[in-house]
Amino acid sequence: MSRDVAMPKLLTVQSITCRYDTREVFRDLSFAVAAGSIACLLGPSGCGKTTALRAIAGFEPVISGSIVLDGVVLSKPGQTLPPEQRQVGMVFQDYALFPHLTVAANIAFGLTHHTKAAREQLTTEMLALIRMDEYATSYPHQLSGGQQQRVALARALAPRPKLLLLDEPFSNLDTELRRSLSIEVRDILREHGTTAILVTHDQTEAFHVADVIGVMAEGKLWQWGTPRELYHEPHSPFVASFVANGQFLPANILGGNRVASVFGETLLEETGAATQGTSVDLLIRPWNIMQDNAGPCAAQIISQQFNGANTITTVQLSDGTRLNSQDPVLAALPENTPVRLNLNPRQIRVFPR
Repeated sequence: MSRDVAMPKLLTVQSITCRYDTREVFRDLSFAVAAGSIACLLGPSGCGKTTALRAIAGFEPVISGSIVLDGVVLSKPGQTLPPEQRQVGMVFQDYALFPHLTVAANIAFGLTHHTKAAREQLTTEMLALIRMDEYATSYPHQLSGGQQQRVALARALAPRPKLLLLDEPFSNLDTELRRSLSIEVRDILREHGTTAILVTHDQTEAFHVADVIGVMAEGKLWQWGTPRELYHEPHSPFVASFVANGQFLPANILGGNRVASVFGETLLEETGAATQGTSVDLLIRPWNIMQDNAGPCAAQIISQQFNGANTITTVQLSDGTRLNSQDPVLAALPENTPVRLNLNPRQIRVFPR
């Protein structure tokens, strides 16, 4: 069972609509986040995910709907609780550290309502949590990008917010550091028991960090589910292409879970509600394309991409269609080699044309 399902809901976003002047960013956006879980809004630039985060933070009003955190209404039409009263922390894309303050002073900055002893204790706890005890007296310019991001995280966590929002927090870092730091931040959040929402356009980052992901595009939430659900059970062609690393192959339903395509007749695990004679698209993943000397489909190897754990081989069919395969037999063959292919029916999804 996922962490999101197992825990009670802390945040409920119900049918909210936001706009800038006359431009509507999204309408009737709804989702809920469980206490102690890490959620993610994933989507391309301009899809509305950052606006949703800003509405939760209190920086943008809602035109309709409501945002409720732990039973307290944060936003509804005509009512927006100020950001400082929401018990919501935020980590920004550019870290927003104070250059003239030390690491310890940056972390303690939001603890003005605590006693001096409490501020010192919380600061010490946060330094230990982000594993930067020895940098307490350092200044931001003396830190790497990854260290600055950890300090920004500690500063946001120090007041113990009920909810933490992270807006593209790793986008300014190089690829390798993004991967390692995203996992490190996930572990820190879980160790601290913090409920969080991450906004990103990076699928790998979302899969590394989040317990549950909402895929957004064009102001619409297309699917909300665990990374495994999104990858193996996409609800729409958009989610399938954006998240599931797949390609589409035209086919026709023959009945009894049988389909006809350029690979001939294939018996699938399921075809859903598609009826006989229906034109459909098959979601094909690299594991579905395999070399078979007696296979029904002629092709030629066009290129190969070595990824360490596997090699993705691009093949071109006689009708010009290009498909990707991770079959190790194909990976061992040189480019321009003619091959015969077959279709592995495992986990092929069917979508109406």
